[in-house]
Amino acid sequence: MDWGNVTAEDLIDALREVDWSSPPRPLTEFFSRFTLPRSYSRWNSRLKCNLYYYRTNYFIMIIFILGIAFLTRPLAIIAAVLTALSIAFLNDSFAVSFNEKVTRTVRQFSPHLAAKMRPPLAPVIRGRPSAKRAIHICGRPRWMFVLVFAAGICKL
Repeated sequence: MDWGNVTAEDLIDALREVDWSSPPRPLTEFFSRFTLPRSYSRWNSRLKCNLYYYRTNYFIMIIFILGIAFLTRPLAIIAAVLTALSIAFLNDSFAVSFNEKVTRTVRQFSPHLAAKMRPPLAPVIRGRPSAKRAIHICGRPRWMFVLVFAAGICKL
């Protein structure tokens, strides 16, 4: 594979198909082969290649760092998760797909509750439905979730 022409989407697709059960590379190999590339294209190529080749090592490092961070400052990790969720809910496609998955899951256990989670009907102006439809999550406007997560972040 020519790593110089690989896009980020190609890399993400390749990482999804990778067998993540492979053992990590030796630490001596992981830390000893570092040299500075001379150009941006070489940096880009090296980054993509290293992410793929040392994927298990990077995954273990991230889990280890997050574990230490959680042990030292658990509220900071919770605040980071709430921040990520509030930013994710600002994305229309994420909010809609999240709402559909939650509603589908709730419908399996309680159809009555799932019916309450439907978004309200679109307003009708002069005989036509409104052009812009507000996005709802669990039957509530999206801004309410973003506001609740932001308030939770401020409290932490």
